[in-house]
Amino acid sequence: MSRAIVVALGTELTRGIIKDSNCHVISRELTHLGVHVSSFIAIPDDGTLGKVLETAKDEFDIIVITGGLGPTEDDLTRTLIAESAGVPLVRNEEAFAHLVERLGKRANGANEKQAYIPEGFSLIKNGNGTAPGFYGKLSRAMLFVLPGPPREMEPMLYDSVLVKVRRLLDIPEVERDEYASLITAEARLEELCEKVGRNLSWATRFQDFRISLYVSGGSKEERDEAIAALRAEVGRYRILNGDESALTVLSSYMKEHGLTLAVAESCTGGLLSSELTSLAGASEFYKGSVTSYATTVKKAVLGVDDDVVRNFSVVSRECAIQMAEGVGRLMDSSYAVSVTGVAGPQEQDGRKVGTVCLGFYGKGRPSEAVELCFTSWGRESIRRRASVAAMILLYAFARGESAVEVASTWRNI
Repeated sequence: MSRAIVVALGTELTRGIIKDSNCHVISRELTHLGVHVSSFIAIPDDGTLGKVLETAKDEFDIIVITGGLGPTEDDLTRTLIAESAGVPLVRNEEAFAHLVERLGKRANGANEKQAYIPEGFSLIKNGNGTAPGFYGKLSRAMLFVLPGPPREMEPMLYDSVLVKVRRLLDIPEVERDEYASLITAEARLEELCEKVGRNLSWATRFQDFRISLYVSGGSKEERDEAIAALRAEVGRYRILNGDESALTVLSSYMKEHGLTLAVAESCTGGLLSSELTSLAGASEFYKGSVTSYATTVKKAVLGVDDDVVRNFSVVSRECAIQMAEGVGRLMDSSYAVSVTGVAGPQEQDGRKVGTVCLGFYGKGRPSEAVELCFTSWGRESIRRRASVAAMILLYAFARGESAVEVASTWRNI
């Protein structure tokens, strides 16, 4: 059995300033491939990596390193690996072109360092950041080096590293279906997968606004039946096919049908708008937003009635509808969605933390509102799930469906 070591680099990790998740994910996926992960360690940005490599390169078959690929002086990973391999650092022109594309003139100077890799090593492209990874032989070991941020590291791990490890170990390719799970917590999702497909192999990759879900084993019919059962467990529009997200599904539909969108946010504090504008081409359908925490702003800008404020909590279906209608008319958009709720840290007007009301407005049709109560895994988790729920239900609403009816099928949120 092949043996591996996983190394997370960063003084912030060893001082406990940030928590490492990379070692867990990498070790889990290597184990699934039959690799024995002997250890994973976190080490500071102080040159310790050089000593680790001197031992590891002759002791292990696979070494995976994350971190230390930035442009600052303490990002020593490239240099220490080149020294251990006995080769110079050379500028990779493909990596530099990517750097120029993302940074423009700022690609020169200190940032140019990110385009250098040890001579003889091969590039691993980074679609979500500026620093590429690289891989190659280091004595006995096959070495893979990836950036530290999980949103950059994980796609590179799944799309490149694991594919190469499978080929290196001559592991046959297996049929694997990909889905995206929305809103369900990762631990609960794993329980549900075990329930609906005990004899299948499930893998998950956590991302900010979705969990990528992979299922393999059994026949295609067995896998399809398990996914159908999983969809029944969580409700409509919660399991998407392929590499999709609530954002890509909603934006594609809005652009395809020439529709426009406006947003009114309270408890999400602009997070939904930020997600919408993170997508290239958002200006084709997204008109803008109003972020309103204070009741006075809801009343003055969005037109929430005094009676709603006086007779109902501002976390209410009535308030959500008036917020959505107000921003929709203000921006003359085809559709609008609003989010108001209790993200924490305590109850508000008798409503539990995790209670969120979503309002939906569309020209020429009755407005709707949905009240959801998310399991509280912390303030940011509630804000993210509320944003995703708003996008999913708006997509259904724009298709002519009832957001209330779709939400009534939801469980495990």
